[in-house]
Amino acid sequence: MAYCPNCGEPVRDDQDVCLSCGNELKEKKTVALEEGSAVGWGILSFLIPLVGLILFLTWKDTKPNTAKVCGVLALVGFILNIFVISSL
Repeated sequence: MAYCPNCGEPVRDDQDVCLSCGNELKEKKTVALEEGSAVGWGILSFLIPLVGLILFLTWKDTKPNTAKVCGVLALVGFILNIFVISSL
């Protein structure tokens, strides 16, 4: 599924314009490639939560979906680190 590069809302493959913000959807392949790379950034964010927080704050306006993945996984990684450290 593709996402609008302007607002991050999901769009169908047959759409030419985002129904949420009105942005023209010309380069769907670029958005799909960007979202595919979110997996690597998400893993890094999980393993090093501070990096995830920095990525979230940096990308929240330009890459909202990737920023959300990084932020959520950084939070999960931080909480798991707290549990692991407290159980030692």
